[in-house]
Amino acid sequence: MVLDLQPVLPLMYISVTVRLPWSGLRGGVEAMPKLQGFEFWSRTLGGARHVVAPMVDQSELAWRLLSRRHGAQLCYTPMLHAQVFVRDANYRKENLYCEVCPEDRPLIVQFCANDPEVFVQAALLAQDYCDAIDLNLGCPQMIAKRGHYGAFLQEEWDLLQRMILLAHEKLSVPVTCKIRVFPEIDKTVKYAQMLEKAGCQLLTVHGRTKEQKGPLSGTASWEHIKAVRKAVAIPVFANGNIQCLRDVERCIQDTGVQGVMSAEGNLHNPALFEGRSPAVWELAEEYLDIVRQHPCPLSYVRAHLFKLWHHTLQVHQQLREELAKVKTLEGVVAVNQELKLRCQEDISRQKEGEEPSGGLPFFHWICQPYLRPGPREGSKENGGARSKRALEEEEGGTDVLSKNKQKKQLRNPHKTFDASLKPKYAKCDQCGNPKGNRCVFNLCRGCCKKRAFREAADCPGHGLLFKTKLEKSMAWKGAQSRPQESQPAGSGEPGGLPEVVGSALA
Repeated sequence: MVLDLQPVLPLMYISVTVRLPWSGLRGGVEAMPKLQGFEFWSRTLGGARHVVAPMVDQSELAWRLLSRRHGAQLCYTPMLHAQVFVRDANYRKENLYCEVCPEDRPLIVQFCANDPEVFVQAALLAQDYCDAIDLNLGCPQMIAKRGHYGAFLQEEWDLLQRMILLAHEKLSVPVTCKIRVFPEIDKTVKYAQMLEKAGCQLLTVHGRTKEQKGPLSGTASWEHIKAVRKAVAIPVFANGNIQCLRDVERCIQDTGVQGVMSAEGNLHNPALFEGRSPAVWELAEEYLDIVRQHPCPLSYVRAHLFKLWHHTLQVHQQLREELAKVKTLEGVVAVNQELKLRCQEDISRQKEGEEPSGGLPFFHWICQPYLRPGPREGSKENGGARSKRALEEEEGGTDVLSKNKQKKQLRNPHKTFDASLKPKYAKCDQCGNPKGNRCVFNLCRGCCKKRAFREAADCPGHGLLFKTKLEKSMAWKGAQSRPQESQPAGSGEPGGLPEVVGSALA
């Protein structure tokens, strides 16, 4: 593979020349005109109805191949950062260029971006490895708010129009979008129509607002999705409330969408689109075999198994600790074997007519959906939604550690979370962070640096010497600007330096 990257002024697009084996090209037909709308969905995507969502660190190649074996007809890559994709060759190699896999098609690559030029540059680098480029307009997480992308762009319609229009003009593959809804159906419909007019060829609608996340996820609105489907002339995928194949069929019937996308449901049961619920260790074994052929970070593997084994790990909690501590793929395989043995023992002890415990639809060793618990009703008394930390403190109190803190204590048994035992630090006068003990301004290092620079002062406690360096600089400039004195007679040996210059250099 040879990449010839050439900046083209004034917009600095990247021209890409890619030499790949025939199987790596988009269907092997480079000169075909770009398909649009329903023709793109039916011909390029094969009329896909069962779709695996883009999931950060979770929809990697190995998991996509497992999902395709069990009924998924279209997959998305994890969300990729457009700016990092453009500047970092290793990032491109790790996330997309690693190998050509003919079984992993059709495939849509998803980017987050907030700049039209950067988005198009990244898309140009990716377009020969996929069937479409998707713009993430649905991520509701805090990192998306800080980075100004995902669902936090949904009010900036002018910017989104420019991004989609530019990508539609410059790319050889269609551009698609994944969005979240507004509380108002009318505004959601206008939003979708704006994206369609700009050049979006397929729209995925997650029926939740950007505020609906974590414990406050609630139920996705299929009414919003249905209204969008009626209002646009491009294919629409629905996302939200999909836990089993029956939900898929009901969603298509109720909303009229062309396909249904699953994220959480797929993670807990990759065979969801087959309508099967196999034993958890069976799918784990199959996934681990694929990872041997198509390696991925062990953290991805561990995260998948925590989801896949969620209900079983509530029963056999020691296996949770073993999975958290394991450092190799073979170690993970051993934990899966141990889980299989314990589940088989549970099956052998099962009594005739016994019902699953904990209100589950199936016994814990069967793949099944996980229903995320909502906030307690008591939170309504305090004006509705509360922060994740507030909910955690309400649930655990001060005596019970959160799961995250339990993991930290497992790694370091001497670690304490008792606030009364933590050392007390004097606070910075400006920002409240711990101040430097020897700071002349009684500030933290960050605030001290700003003040010392502004006032051209020194703070030996933080090792900041702006005043000293300025004085030295002024002295040197003064020495340089003095007129050079003539050399005394008899001292003009070849190579000699004037006295003033010599002293300055000294």
